[in-house]
Amino acid sequence: MKFCSLYSGSTGNSLFVQGEDTKILVDAGVSAKKITEALTSIDVDLKEINAIIVTHEHIDHIRSIGTLANKYNIPIYANLGTWNGIDNEKSVAKIENRNYFKIGEQFEIGDLKINSFSTLHDAMDSCGFTIENDGKKISIATDLGEMTKEVSDSLKKSKFLLLESNYEPELLRYCSYPYPLKRRIASETGHLSNNDAGKTISKLVEYGLENVMLGHLSKESNFPELAEKTVLNEMLLNGIKQNEIELAVASRIEPSKVVNI
Repeated sequence: MKFCSLYSGSTGNSLFVQGEDTKILVDAGVSAKKITEALTSIDVDLKEINAIIVTHEHIDHIRSIGTLANKYNIPIYANLGTWNGIDNEKSVAKIENRNYFKIGEQFEIGDLKINSFSTLHDAMDSCGFTIENDGKKISIATDLGEMTKEVSDSLKKSKFLLLESNYEPELLRYCSYPYPLKRRIASETGHLSNNDAGKTISKLVEYGLENVMLGHLSKESNFPELAEKTVLNEMLLNGIKQNEIELAVASRIEPSKVVNI
């Protein structure tokens, strides 16, 4: 499999996953133009995308799904709660090519086997994904206020993980966000902190995790160097050496390198 974070952050999210003969996006939370440009930069034509799977209905994850679905006839996959949320978002065009999945039930798109798991977030029915192909497993877990047992168990045996590392508590405390937003971010239905990301990674290494990309960083209460340093420090505290895992940070403004799994 191949993975590329096209954009990941509080301003918009879209991820690319490729199997042997299948290419999908996870979310489309930036403009169709930006997604087209990002895909072109990694030598992928938007017309080659077989489907878009959606984690939840917040605008930074669904901004252009209506345009992409209707202009390019790309199937959109979401659970019922998320579809209800999408239908309430007036800025998203009505989508005809819609497909439904139930959280916890496997479905397939081409040669990719996809499972979903529930995440604690203030959305209708938010989820993360594990994607398998040819005996290899990658996982995507963002927008989760707390690392639950369900999420942790779902991530085990992943070779690659895109994991949220949204905020640094002290920066969140003093940043310009209004207090209600700060409280929301730090709540159990908000986002995952740098420290919690590091603790999660440390536990997953013993289950075969080899490669991690930190994603969905806040623009106001985090920055890439701090997220990486905090996660590495947490790993060291848990007895994980830096050379035991490959660690990178996804950008909110440009595609990551293409990761081969």
